[in-house]
Amino acid sequence: MRSLLYIVTALAVIGLAFWAYRENYQTQAEIAKTEQINREIGQARARLTVLRAEWAYLNRPDRLRDLTDVNFERLGLLPLRPDQFGKVDQVAFPQPIEPELIINNPVDVSGMNGGEAVTRGDGTFP
Repeated sequence: MRSLLYIVTALAVIGLAFWAYRENYQTQAEIAKTEQINREIGQARARLTVLRAEWAYLNRPDRLRDLTDVNFERLGLLPLRPDQFGKVDQVAFPQPIEPELIINNPVDVSGMNGGEAVTRGDGTFP
């Protein structure tokens, strides 16, 4: 009987060792994947920073002004005048369309509960 118990215990120890070994390597693989994703995120943030800096550089007002001066005839641009701008109250915003609500079978709920107001336990209306 003891030999059977020793064999079962030895098999359990071997099984647990195999499980721990496999879990260890799976954990290390997941850590490597996480580190790779973090590196990719860092590289993407660095690229985004460079792109934002390039955008700011290309949209400098003095550069855009020089470009419009150089390409004025070809683009057919007109100089801006103060009377070309309007106020917000001059903008004709579209009116929201309200759907027609057709009630076919109205129900009178004012007479329910014997005419008493419905309140919660603290005396306030729901």
